[in-house]
Amino acid sequence: MKESFYIYILASRPNGAIYIGVTSDLIKRVYQHKNEVTKGHSSKYNIKQLVYYEIYDSAEEAILREKRLKKWTRAMKNDLISRINPIWEDLYLQLATA
Repeated sequence: MKESFYIYILASRPNGAIYIGVTSDLIKRVYQHKNEVTKGHSSKYNIKQLVYYEIYDSAEEAILREKRLKKWTRAMKNDLISRINPIWEDLYLQLATA
């Protein structure tokens, strides 16, 4: 089975504080954020809702996309999330129960 890589965006609430990251295990990584396994930006600002993610075949592609997204304006990031997830629903439960 081929390994996948993910970029993901977490939010504190709709149009609230966000965190952008990259991982090879999305469910595990979001679980870590939700349970504040490590202290940092996401735990400081209560950023725990998975509101957006993309899947890539290589780590290099995912890292490049993450770097690009981090350079976007806040309005561009909010628009990206809203186009795919208009109510900023937490997508974690869908993934964890799939």
